[in-house]
Amino acid sequence: MELAGGNREGCQQALEQSGCLWQAALSTLNPNPTDSCPLYLNYATVAALPSRVSRHNSPSAAHFVTRLVRTCLPPGTHRCILMVCERSDAFASACALARAFPLFTHRSGASRRTEKKTVTVEFFLVGQDNGPVEVSTLQCLTNATEGVRLAARIVDTPCNEMNTDTFLEEIKKVGKDLGITPTIIRDEELKTRGFGGIYGVGKAAVHPPALAVLSHTPEGATQTIAWVGKGIVYDTGGLSIKGKTTMPGMKRDCGGAAAVLGAFRAAIKQGFKDNLHAVFCLAENSVGPNATRPDDIHLLYSGKTVEINNTDAEGRLVLADGVSYACKDLGADIILDIATLTGAQGIATGKYHAAVLTNSAEWEAACVKAGTRCGDLVHPLVYCPELHFSEFTSAVADMKNSVADRDNSPSSCAGLFIASHIGFDWPGVWVHLDIAAPVHAGERATGFGVALLLALFGRASEDPLLNLVSPLGCEADAPEADAERDSKRRRLV
Repeated sequence: MELAGGNREGCQQALEQSGCLWQAALSTLNPNPTDSCPLYLNYATVAALPSRVSRHNSPSAAHFVTRLVRTCLPPGTHRCILMVCERSDAFASACALARAFPLFTHRSGASRRTEKKTVTVEFFLVGQDNGPVEVSTLQCLTNATEGVRLAARIVDTPCNEMNTDTFLEEIKKVGKDLGITPTIIRDEELKTRGFGGIYGVGKAAVHPPALAVLSHTPEGATQTIAWVGKGIVYDTGGLSIKGKTTMPGMKRDCGGAAAVLGAFRAAIKQGFKDNLHAVFCLAENSVGPNATRPDDIHLLYSGKTVEINNTDAEGRLVLADGVSYACKDLGADIILDIATLTGAQGIATGKYHAAVLTNSAEWEAACVKAGTRCGDLVHPLVYCPELHFSEFTSAVADMKNSVADRDNSPSSCAGLFIASHIGFDWPGVWVHLDIAAPVHAGERATGFGVALLLALFGRASEDPLLNLVSPLGCEADAPEADAERDSKRRRLV
């Protein structure tokens, strides 16, 4: 997919040439919420987005963009999309377009195709800031859309190909592209070093579990950020095995780690100014003689013990080790974990909005704003550990790994389990994103999370477009008193 930038004058000339046909098409459009009209024997289509959206939707109407392109784009080998939008919606629109063109396929016809298909996307900016699209902006959009499609490809790939070994190869490829050598802890070394969560979940699989880290440490960095991704390449449920209707699709359980990889690649290419660590918690939750049993007790990297009462609540175990490592070994000031964690997330916030749970009201609001600006929508969960964490009470260990009452905000509780392994009194910022439902649309991955991470942390980038879509403050926004008290750190809030 190629991106190009145009200005208003050039596009206007093209439109004038089509004259009456174009005006007639426009007059027929009546978005409710969208509408389209075929032109010239279906060789072209003009489509309109809703003129208004609700406060919990993105002004870009990103989901409608993806849907319209999938259903209305004319057939052919070489196709062109002209995206008319305001500059503030260009980032969300580009990522939405990228979701319409997944990379993974094993259809036999695709392998026999001799001519490569291409889609050229041109942006026509309207509104006050409607000048030509800069080359730097196009580069940012290219990196972001490549990140979205990379994440979607990994999630779409089945586990007989995308096992933990293969996922590590994907991490190494990105590292090589960025000049970064990953840190990898695998198999028995996990057990020896105390990563009882990751090891316990993945020890029954043919391909051993791993903790992998890509670290970007530029000069002049003033804070350390860790993105921790759940990378369960397949989730059978373990001995608490899933049923025949709920197990299909569990190749998507690595969606959090895939999003971290795609976002990390794009963020570094766009000039990330702070220390950024991408932490991948990789395992296959399999069934076998070595599988974890209910009633087993594991010692996690935090030093806390966990009594297993549900082997299908495995994501929180690997993430608990990941956030503990980010806190203890990486010295992170901000820890964000992202995961396809709970089926209850889709009930709590729906299939379009990820759920956010955080110890910071400012970051909760920032996640919601970032979601509306980038198209990866987010809605808050209840954060109340004093009322909810008792769901994990164990008589023989520090906690159990699954709730006693599944009717008591299980998505919130699952996130609190992760937070407990860095401590509820930890002074840093902790953000948990549950993306179980929006990680896919139908049978295709969406690459959800890449755009969200880039937008949320845009102020830590040198890129003007990412700064534009970021809801977080920068050094110049902070009060003087805060700057004097914390002069060595540039805070995003």
